[in-house]
This record gives sequence, C-alpha cells and structure tokens, in this order.
Amino acid sequence: MLRKADSYESLYDTFAWTIPARFNMGVDVCDKHAARDADLPALIVTSSESDLVTYSFGAIRALSNQAANMFTAHGLVAGDRIAVLLPQSVEAALTHVAAWKAGLISIPLFTLFGEDALSFRLADSGAAALVTDRANLPKVTALAGALPDLKRIYVIDAGADGADFTDFWGALGRASDAFRPVDTAADDPGLIIYTSGTTGNPKGALHAHRCLLGHLPGVEMFHNFLGQPGDLMWTPADWAWIGGLMNTLMCAWHHGVPVVAHRARKYDPEEALALMARLGVRNTFMPPTALRLMSKLPSPKGRHTLNLRSVASAGEPVGSELIQWGRDALGLTINEFYGQTECNVIVATSAGIMEAKPGAMGRPAPGHVVDVIDGDGNILPPGREGDLACRAPDPVMLLEYWNNPAATQANLRGDWWCMGDRGYRDDDGYLWFVGRGDDVITSAGYRIGPGEIEDCLSRHPAVQMAAVIGVPDPVRTEAVKAFIVLMPGHTGGPETEQAIRDFVKTRLSSHEYPRQIEFVEQLPMTATGKIRRKALRDAETARQGGI
Repeated sequence: MLRKADSYESLYDTFAWTIPARFNMGVDVCDKHAARDADLPALIVTSSESDLVTYSFGAIRALSNQAANMFTAHGLVAGDRIAVLLPQSVEAALTHVAAWKAGLISIPLFTLFGEDALSFRLADSGAAALVTDRANLPKVTALAGALPDLKRIYVIDAGADGADFTDFWGALGRASDAFRPVDTAADDPGLIIYTSGTTGNPKGALHAHRCLLGHLPGVEMFHNFLGQPGDLMWTPADWAWIGGLMNTLMCAWHHGVPVVAHRARKYDPEEALALMARLGVRNTFMPPTALRLMSKLPSPKGRHTLNLRSVASAGEPVGSELIQWGRDALGLTINEFYGQTECNVIVATSAGIMEAKPGAMGRPAPGHVVDVIDGDGNILPPGREGDLACRAPDPVMLLEYWNNPAATQANLRGDWWCMGDRGYRDDDGYLWFVGRGDDVITSAGYRIGPGEIEDCLSRHPAVQMAAVIGVPDPVRTEAVKAFIVLMPGHTGGPETEQAIRDFVKTRLSSHEYPRQIEFVEQLPMTATGKIRRKALRDAETARQGGI
C-alpha cells in the first residue's frame, strides 16, 4: 500500500514491489477481511431508492465458499474457465471470488454482447461453465449447441433447474460454506479479459493472480491514497471491463473498502449524481464519456449534496474542459490515468502530490517503467512522438494472449510491451496521448491526434459528443472529419458547421479544424464507452466505394 507522501518523486523513487510466491486473489479480496472482521461491509446492492441490501465480507466468504464447492462438485477443476455474463451484482462478485479460490479462470462478459460476440469469446476461451441470468439466457441457449466445451449453464434467477441449465441459488444452497482455497502461485492464471476488438477479433488477455497487486499502486494513486476512513466506491462502468472489475471492485476490496453495485440499463448522468449523493459515495471511476454527459447538466451544487473525495477517469483523454468542470462542479480535480486490458493502470495522476496538466495522462505509477520508444526499442527524448510502452516484466502485465502466441510476440519489442498507442513525454516526465496507432491523422505533413480536437469540439455549446477521423484528401493526404452529436435544441446546417470550424480554428490551429463535419444521432461505441473510430473509418471507406 502506498503511504501518503509530499511528492510524486518520493513515492516513485522509494517504491519496491513485494509479490509473494503464493497468492490467491479470492483470498486476498475477501477471506482476509472476513477473518479479521466478518461484519465489515463489503457490497451495497441497490436497484432503487428503497431497495438496499448490504453484504458483509463474512457473507461474501460464505457465499463464495458455497459457490466454489458447487463448481467443484459439478466437475470443474483448476484451470477450467468459467464465464460471468451478469451486470453489477452480488452473484457476479462472488462468482469471480469463488472461481479464484477454486483455482478456476474467470471470464467477465458484457451483458450488452450479442450472440456473435458471445460465441467468439466462449468458443475461443473454451469456457466449461457460465453464470448468467434469465434476461441473457436466450442468447446463451441459442449458442450452446455450437459450444461443445460449455458443459454447464447457471442461471441466478431461475427458481428451479431447467432442461438446459442449473438454478444457481438452488445448487449453491445445497453446498457447504466451508472451503479450503487452492494454494495458487502468484503467476498462476486467474482471469481472462477480452480486448475491445476495435481492430479485428478481440484477444483474450490472460492474467495471473499477481495482476491484482500490480494494479494497486496506480489505483491508490489516482484515488488519492485509497483506503481512507469512510471511503465508499462506485462506478457506472460494467464489471466486465477491467476498469470496473479490477480497478474498482477488486482493488477496493483489497483495502476492505465497501463497493456499491448499481448499473442502470442506460447511463443517466442525473441518476448517477443522485445515487452518489444518496449513498455518500466517496470514490468513483467514470469514463470521460460519462463525465462529459454529466457536465452538460446544470451544476450539481444546490441540487445534490456530494461527498466525493476522488474521481478517476480513463479510456479516452479527459481534456482541460472536463478538468475545469470537475473543479467547479465537484470541488476536486479529476485524476486521469492510463492503461489497457493487457497492461493496466501504469500511468496516473494524483492532484494532491503532483501538478495536474490538463490533457496529460500523468506520470508512470510507482513500480512501472513507462516511456516512449521508437521502432527499435530505443527511448525517445522529450517531445518526440513514438510508441507508448511499458518495460517487462511487470506484475500487472498479462501472461499472454490466450491461444494466440503470435499476437503476444507482436506486442513485444525487446523488453518493452508496446501499448499500441502513440504519445510523447514532456520535459517534466508527463506522458501525453496522441492516439491509437491507426487513429493518428496525417494531413499536409502534420501528424494530428484526434483527442485534442474532440476535446475542443466538446467545449462548443452546441456539441454533445464528437469523434474525429482522417478521410482521404487528394491534396493533404488526409483531411480532418468530425462526426458530431448535437445538444438538444440545436440543429445542423451551414451556419452551425462554420461556427464549429471557427471555434476549433481559433482555439487549436488552422491545420486541425475539421474540414468536413457530419451531424449524427449517435456515435459507435465499444461496450466500455470508447468511441469506435475504426467503425467510422470503415463506414466512410464503404461510402466512398473503397470496399
């Protein structure tokens, strides 16, 4: 655990990893707390203002032990994969804990996934079991015949066993709440999280039990030393995303910090504010998209009494507009961080110990060596754009891509893991995101990152959301094109287009303003709330007859 410090430098320079040879995530996030204080609150499950159920760490230990016994009684053995297709819920949380205690490998899956997305992940992972609910059961049963490895489907709200599934709570109730966790090594696999698949088929990032410990320095940093008295965590991010499951739920539980489980069918920024005010949430992780939608509302001051101590954000650049809004509306500085499914939370900010530079991702979190390299693996000097990379080995880094050794090797450059993103380091050691390798726009000799333009566009009063890509241009190689979702009450047209162009031109530069603008009803998003620029590029290519 990071100790409070006066400066980032003192934290980074004095940090040393302590990774035990034997380590089990399920024991760490649950059993150790239950042994010390079984009544310590762990999870607050809410579905409405009056519906609150609190589970202690003692209860989570008992339930996860029952689940572990249930899984082993049904023939699952160490190394088998078990998928979790559930929203934020006690069943989702205890299934992961139970899987890890039983030596299984858990696979979080988004409930928004359709049949094709589920079929690929379940087949690729060879999942032997799956836990879901009645709402998602039809998708699974439609696929089951084509998934020979999938031997058992558990349904949490079944009420009784069905012809093709097992009643989760019924079977769990018949199992003992005494279970001896498997003695796992820190390097034993415990988790497969699939990438977003924005540039082809998703890849399964296989993580070891140690990855939880690898997350801690960055998470503690961007939550301003997580684990303070009164801390209470919530995120609107799905627990199927590494940012929801590991950054939020499991890192909070490592510290004995209770977590709120609540995920609406559709994110509502007003509902999110009301929920945090009602429950006294102290710590939250919100993707930039969620914060931008919240920032379009009237100021929460005078409408909601918030008790926030830390707000963290990642997934896309936060930008200066949101940083200032956070200070004005929430009374704190949003701490940005950076990572990916394969190598998470390796760069972070913490407003109390370092300057917040709007637009910068932050500096390497303690324990992680992160820099900008060229094609030969050489570290580039400040100001030079290159590939963002993390030095291997690193406790938070994946073991490998599941069943894809070629992809694993393709991301290694010497002893660096390449993140697939472009960026640069400034003179103060802050890292700046330029864009995904294929998102960078080349126009009239300039290399342009879409993030800065999108941030600028979001400041325009008529713009609700924006995405920027490069489109072919006979003179400039590529031209900047913006896809814009307008705020209610605004209409697209030549005057609006010109006002938006002038807004960017006067705030950035004459080569970065969008020469083409298209007003759209919505933008293609990944399940984790990231803009799918590749989908926009593909649609543009198809429109122009490129395929």
